Amino acid sequence: MPVIGHAEQKQLLGDARLSADFSNPGFPSPVPHTGGKQAVTDLSFVGMDDPEHARLRRMVSGAFAIRRIEAMRPSVQRMVDDFIDRMLAGPKPADLVQALALPVPSLVISELLGVPYADHDFFQTNSKAIVSSAVTPEERQAAHLNLHGYLDHLVGEKLAHPGDDLLSGLAERIGAGELTRHQAATMGVLLLLGGHETTANMISLGTLLLLQHPDQLALVRDAEDPKVVASAVEEMLRYLSIVHLGRRRTALEDIEIAGHTIRAGEGVILLGELANRDPSVFPDPDRLDLTRDARHHQAFGLGTHHCLGQPLARMELQVVYPTVLRRVPTLRVAAGLDELPFKHDAVIYGLHALPVTW
Repeated sequence: MPVIGHAEQKQLLGDARLSADFSNPGFPSPVPHTGGKQAVTDLSFVGMDDPEHARLRRMVSGAFAIRRIEAMRPSVQRMVDDFIDRMLAGPKPADLVQALALPVPSLVISELLGVPYADHDFFQTNSKAIVSSAVTPEERQAAHLNLHGYLDHLVGEKLAHPGDDLLSGLAERIGAGELTRHQAATMGVLLLLGGHETTANMISLGTLLLLQHPDQLALVRDAEDPKVVASAVEEMLRYLSIVHLGRRRTALEDIEIAGHTIRAGEGVILLGELANRDPSVFPDPDRLDLTRDARHHQAFGLGTHHCLGQPLARMELQVVYPTVLRRVPTLRVAAGLDELPFKHDAVIYGLHALPVTW
């Protein structure tokens, strides 16, 4: 059952009678289920209910606390400036996806997790296969296995030689008997995948969006108040709503909502991209308005399963957009809109490439 309205989705995302457990018979999985709670393709606590969901999530939530993320802002600023330096020193046109959008969040999440950035080609390739709607179930499973094996190896290294990173923290939990090595590796896959795929697509797609709306672009480029940029990012998150998979749940009991009954055992799909275009909440929703108060969008979900990494994603976007617009004031797309390779073949919308010049 698809659920459309903003209010209805907000209500259901906070309803404990809806289960996120992938193994429920009625779960509306977008891909064939591989079976069992320990399946490699089950993305850790994302596919669990409380109390186990909460127990595992708490093990990593501290790393994404707003105060800790804000402490990373100067480091992320240096990363962004460095990648822009490299792009400006290279040939024109450049691919903004490969030059900036993909490497920035990949490097950030690598340092946070304790994953060697030198391996970015490997984890980016396999992550791309996991979120693609064009690959076969076998190819998707192989990509999961590749990443799980890779993270399992890294967890093993952290067990022997811990550092000051998130994977080392998980390894410590293994030693304390709070976590199995399989669980730690699966959590690592979730965090590595979620930590760069969505943000990378928001950077490239958001930059294109701003270039198409020069009046709105100027608001971000010329803003002296960080709050103006932060508010603009919220509207872009609402407007683009790049996750096209839906929040998927199974009803554990009959639920009455908006004059309809969701029966126990039925699957429910909460379409955040439609909630974010609900005109009763966002007047004239198809218009990009960076002065709009869009903080109540559902790009990151709501309730106990809201996106763990949203403070990190917000901070990265707040750094990237104004920096690239100020440092490359003549930035423009080096191809026609109809020539751009949009990700119609993926559950996270974006661009395979964005040729730009200046």
